[in-house]
Amino acid sequence: MSYLVIARKYRPLTFEDVIGQEHVTTTLTNAIKNNKVHHAYLLTGPRGVGKTTISRILAKCLNCETGVTPKPCGVCSNCVEIDQGNSLDVKEIDGASNRGIDEIRDLRDDIKFSPAKSRKKIYIIDEVHMLTNQAFNALLKTLEEPPEHAVFIFATTEVNEVPATILSRCQRHDFKRVDIDVLSKALKEICAKESVEIDDGSLIMLSKAGDGSVRDSQSALDQVIAFSGNVITADKTAEALGVTPAESFFRFTDIVLSKDTGELMTYIEELFGKGLHILAYIKGLTEFFR
Repeated sequence: MSYLVIARKYRPLTFEDVIGQEHVTTTLTNAIKNNKVHHAYLLTGPRGVGKTTISRILAKCLNCETGVTPKPCGVCSNCVEIDQGNSLDVKEIDGASNRGIDEIRDLRDDIKFSPAKSRKKIYIIDEVHMLTNQAFNALLKTLEEPPEHAVFIFATTEVNEVPATILSRCQRHDFKRVDIDVLSKALKEICAKESVEIDDGSLIMLSKAGDGSVRDSQSALDQVIAFSGNVITADKTAEALGVTPAESFFRFTDIVLSKDTGELMTYIEELFGKGLHILAYIKGLTEFFR
């Protein structure tokens, strides 16, 4: 069996599993409980923070065989098919490669038909901002007055590129970057499940490497595990990720304070010799000073 990367293996399956987006999951949970589910949602925010994941969870909530519920069972055929990405009634569309008017016309033709086996026919369009203006215009009327059995969920990292006419027809949810403390705790739990020993310094470095993205932090963890094995230390993490250790910034500061230009140039040459990207170093130095 092929190796399943951590980001996929530990992808949240319920709203309770999603970290750092409580303002979104609480709103959707209450909407389902109170039977106030909107016909079109727009999920916007940075990459890797849970937009597509929450789209799939919402699809399960609406189509679970146990009934419309904020806590889908996860074991019925509908839930399993949505998790595996092969449900006939939940269609995930890549906006980058299906961005033309012809694809939207096909969608408009398809939406007229009732779901094959579920309550709702759900269209998840990822990177929706990549659609052309003609495609957006073709979608307008359907989006404003869709059939009762249809729900649209749009996800994008560039909400400013989505036309105002589309935004006005959707319920918008803004996702935020996940805090370092929350990411560190989640990564620590994953390491415990994977029987990996990891120190606090490594967890902080991995969380910073993700820049608020859960997926990026998990991918970085995958990389470090491949490099270090089941015992991860801060030194190994820094080496695997190409992160500059804090000692380097202390030395740089000491040299600057000593006003020794020759030593400073020598040290910079030494940094280049290690293959360090100078812009990444300056970014780290800025954070160190801050």
